[in-house]
Amino acid sequence: MRFLIRLLLMTVSVYIAAYIFGRHVEVDGIFAALVFSLILAFFNVTLKPLLILLTIPATVLTLGLFLLVINAIVVLAADYFVAGFYVNGFWWALLFSLVLSVLSSWLNEQFGAKEKE
Repeated sequence: MRFLIRLLLMTVSVYIAAYIFGRHVEVDGIFAALVFSLILAFFNVTLKPLLILLTIPATVLTLGLFLLVINAIVVLAADYFVAGFYVNGFWWALLFSLVLSVLSSWLNEQFGAKEKE
């Protein structure tokens, strides 16, 4: 149940973030945002840890800032697989990933399923 709530909140975050960026990040509808959220979740579980492992030296040298680049790469990879989602380049993907992280964190804090204590 928590996964479904988090997926729904991520979908809303994707839709809002795409609206914020206007023509630089476009989503064709809520279904495209849902599919993008699913693929992004899959890539965050599979692709992102591999990229982090391969780029440890760059991440250490930049004091963790290279993780922002990895987030942008994951967004661009998910963009490639979703027909109704478009990002106009690397820098917009980087900014989109930042806004998406902030939005989804805030929405999960406000409306997410709470862990049992």
